[in-house]
Amino acid sequence: MQSLIEPLQYGFMQRSLIVAILVGLLCAVVGSYLMVRRLALLGDAISHSVLPGLAIAFILGGNIFVGAFIAGVVSTMAIAWIGARSPIKEDAAMGIVFSAFFALGVTLITVIQKSNKIDLNHFLFGNILSVTTDEVRDTAIIAVVVLVTIFAIYKELLFYTFDPQGAQAAGLPVNRLNFGLMLLISLTIVASMKAVGVILVLSLLITPGATAYLLVKRLHQVMILGAFIGVFSSISGMYLSYFYNFPSGPAIVLVVSGLFILALLFSPQHGIFSSRQFRSKSSI
Repeated sequence: MQSLIEPLQYGFMQRSLIVAILVGLLCAVVGSYLMVRRLALLGDAISHSVLPGLAIAFILGGNIFVGAFIAGVVSTMAIAWIGARSPIKEDAAMGIVFSAFFALGVTLITVIQKSNKIDLNHFLFGNILSVTTDEVRDTAIIAVVVLVTIFAIYKELLFYTFDPQGAQAAGLPVNRLNFGLMLLISLTIVASMKAVGVILVLSLLITPGATAYLLVKRLHQVMILGAFIGVFSSISGMYLSYFYNFPSGPAIVLVVSGLFILALLFSPQHGIFSSRQFRSKSSI
């Protein structure tokens, strides 16, 4: 226990702990909607698409969170526009947009690193131990905005998530709800950039909710348990990064992926080795 408490005397570890808790909570809650709506590819598209926004914001000396968010919104609108104005299916539009945005972002970052001799790879893979006070503040603001919004429209989002056609028939503004969900996803990805990077953020968005989904049934239960899993994974990855000098983003993803594998194998209802079907086969 002493070895876990001792690192927290350092300011950078205190900042990392705050961000780990916020990001783990935020990704699990928002990611639950992504998982239920089967929109994992959309989360991947937005996460890759924020890269040119943060690169341009860095070049202009602006706030990288704002730049990344704008790029995420633009990519979402581009996907919707391609789907509405052409026979291209939505999944193909996602692939086209996120590939183009990601290529542009990598190119811009390469140009920046050549001219400024600085390392921006933490935007790709994350470095939770290097978060600044301003980044902690920005992450906290985003977390509050997203969580308050979800709490305020929870029933509407729940209805829309499980039955979009029924929600439309009931008179709910499904287009606004859909676009609002995209905005919440973009904000969550932006808040998670420094912790796990834009490449690995999809895992933290999807895996905690997927793990919880194997253990509980209702959406609010998935969110609550997923939040505990996300926070635990983020904090564990932070300590692994501190003690063993692992890259923080991959460390967090490995922890949450390990928990998913355990749930997949040993979940009381759905576990491969613990389900009724497996037990009945074993008894034969």
